[in-house]
Amino acid sequence: MSLKFFFHPLASYCQKVLIALYENGTHFEPHVVDFSNEASAAAFRKLWPIAKMPVLRDEARDRTIPESSIIIEYLGQHYPGPTPLIPADAELALQTRLRDRFYDLYVHDPMQRIVGDRLRPAGKNDPHGVEAAKAQLRMSYGMIDEEMAARIWAMGDAFTLADCAAGPPLFFANKLMPFGDSHPNLAGYFERLTQRPSFARSLVEAEPYMKFFPG
Repeated sequence: MSLKFFFHPLASYCQKVLIALYENGTHFEPHVVDFSNEASAAAFRKLWPIAKMPVLRDEARDRTIPESSIIIEYLGQHYPGPTPLIPADAELALQTRLRDRFYDLYVHDPMQRIVGDRLRPAGKNDPHGVEAAKAQLRMSYGMIDEEMAARIWAMGDAFTLADCAAGPPLFFANKLMPFGDSHPNLAGYFERLTQRPSFARSLVEAEPYMKFFPG
């Protein structure tokens, strides 16, 4: 098979790409990376020395593509499906990329900082960093809640790259700092995301590994 996807089902940035793959029914060969397995880790580092997931390998084009947003754009260019995740209109495409960055930088990143702190050895925690991350999430929750008052998806009526970016970090952030009671528009948006078949499938596949999430 031309496309090989290197990922882990519990990794939120990997889920972001899985949503895009499932949304368009893109055929790919899954390769779950296990860093606790020396052979698996070594094979992945040989492919991508930086060793950060996810990575897409396109054998037909002899291309190795890292980074979730770039992978999704690459798929749209070379393996398009029924759901165009980047709008054809240049201005809408720019706004979609902006929202993708918003969810990556201001929801995903602070969520991962909180998770990372919970995984630190005893006595090595960073309370100040955690409080800063929580403050960022509170700010982001408020901005999303306001924006989603009149929208179905992040860009309006169409499901896009921005929604692929939003689903996974909101799922984990909600376990760390629940938003259902305080941000009804955000909660409604999140409910729609979890009912989207592509995202729902990624959550089902992650379920066996959820015991490892410190939430």
